[in-house]
Amino acid sequence: MVNPGGPIDLRSDTVTKPTAAMRRAMAEAEVGDDVFGDDPTVKRLEARTAELLGKEAAVFVPSGTMANQIAVSIHTRPGDELLCGSTAHVYVWEAGGIARLSGVTARTFAGDGGLFTVDDVRSAVRPDDAHYARTRLVCLEITHNRGGGRIQPIDQVGAVSRWAREHNLAMHLDGARLWNAVVATGRPAAEWGRLFDTVSVCFSKGLGAPVGSALAGSASLIAQARRVRKLLGGGMRQAGVIAAGALHALDHHIERLSDDHEHARILADAFTGAFGFTLESGPVESNLVWVVVDPALGSAAEVATYLRSHGVLVSVLGPQVIRACTHLDVDRDQIERAARVIREIEPAMVSAMSLVY
Repeated sequence: MVNPGGPIDLRSDTVTKPTAAMRRAMAEAEVGDDVFGDDPTVKRLEARTAELLGKEAAVFVPSGTMANQIAVSIHTRPGDELLCGSTAHVYVWEAGGIARLSGVTARTFAGDGGLFTVDDVRSAVRPDDAHYARTRLVCLEITHNRGGGRIQPIDQVGAVSRWAREHNLAMHLDGARLWNAVVATGRPAAEWGRLFDTVSVCFSKGLGAPVGSALAGSASLIAQARRVRKLLGGGMRQAGVIAAGALHALDHHIERLSDDHEHARILADAFTGAFGFTLESGPVESNLVWVVVDPALGSAAEVATYLRSHGVLVSVLGPQVIRACTHLDVDRDQIERAARVIREIEPAMVSAMSLVY
């Protein structure tokens, strides 16, 4: 739902509004009490998601954070340890949930921008000794948000998966933006899904639904997941209203993610062609553009203030780091307009704006 007269909002792909067609689908959704298992639209969404990911079952939840935390809970017990990237969402941006909710510690790997290979983790499994936490779970994130939206090559993921299973470790994929990886690589979601015991996916990021994520896995794991969802307060009643938005997104908003990827490359070119910016994680692979601001230009906050004054919104995610995220509510004309603003930035402009504010 593009708003050509308003600001160009590149803060996140979570800022999208439901399209008119999605709103109609939501308004007309057949509903029931999902806690009783009576909501037919939720059932259709769960079955569709499981099928896409090559899994036996799925459970609909309010958020990606809840989906990830449920996965940690069903794969571990208090005192266990999981392995993940040092910039993984499940570790950095979920309010310490792995420790607080599941009593689990994390052993992290810097890897390559948060992407780690089997060579990074070969010696990571703790010995079978009462002095150590039990290593139980490996978590990967695709696309990797803090890694610049990069996509772990599927052969590397396969190697990690084989290694994990050889060591009796469970595998969980934080696939909040897995749909972007599917479109960028041409690899079906089920091809990624088979490498993991559980997969979380989000409908309210690149796909533009207003609410919701899902966790998929075997029937027995998802039965456990439903118990944990209830424990966390994630049981919903007539949730078919929001599930219909997610179903509409699956039907209509996946293939168009290629537009977002192209738009992100336009923004990346604008940043690298302007004074004082470098891409933090190399070439853009999906819809995220992470940029380091040269102190000679100003701070990230000052640059964001200048951009906001010219109708472009970005996220400040570090003293010298900003992120721009493309999505379905920003069209090509708006992206090109934002790129022009970026290219015209000069140190004196940013400095002057900081004095105003």
